[in-house]
Amino acid sequence: MFRRLLVPVDLTPKNARAVEVASGLALQSGGEVFLLHVVETLDLPFEELADFYDRLQAQAASKMQPYAEMLDSAGVPVSGHILYGKRHEKVLEFADEHSADLIIVDSHRIEPGKPGKGFATLSYRIAITATCPVLLVKGTGDSRIPGGER
Repeated sequence: MFRRLLVPVDLTPKNARAVEVASGLALQSGGEVFLLHVVETLDLPFEELADFYDRLQAQAASKMQPYAEMLDSAGVPVSGHILYGKRHEKVLEFADEHSADLIIVDSHRIEPGKPGKGFATLSYRIAITATCPVLLVKGTGDSRIPGGER
C-alpha cells in the first residue's frame, strides 16, 4: 500500500526508530525511502551565508549516510535529499512533488501531566497539514544505526 515513504530527519539519534520503521514497511511493500533533511535558513540573503550553508550541507550529508547505508544493506531503495528553507514547508512540498504515500516522522511522547505540551512541534505540524498519511513514531534510537544509541 505504501511504496513511496518519506522520512524527514534532523540527524539526531531519535530519527533511528523512524528509519527502522520505514525500512520494515518498504520491505513489506517493495517500496522506496526518501530521507530528507532540511537546513533551516535564516532571514538574511542566502549568498551572505553561502559558506555557512555549505558546511551545514556537508555535515548533514555525512550524518545522513549511516541511515542510507542501513536501508541499502537491508535491500531498501533509498535516496537522500537536502533542501534549504523552512522545515515544515519543505517537507510538505517534497512529499507532494515526489508523490509520497506516507510520511514517517519521529514524535515526542506525551507527558500525562502536560498533554497540550508540544503541539507546536514539527511532527504535529506535519501530521495535521500533510496531504498524505503520516505515521508518528514514538520511541528511542535503534543501536543498529550509528549514532542511534541513547
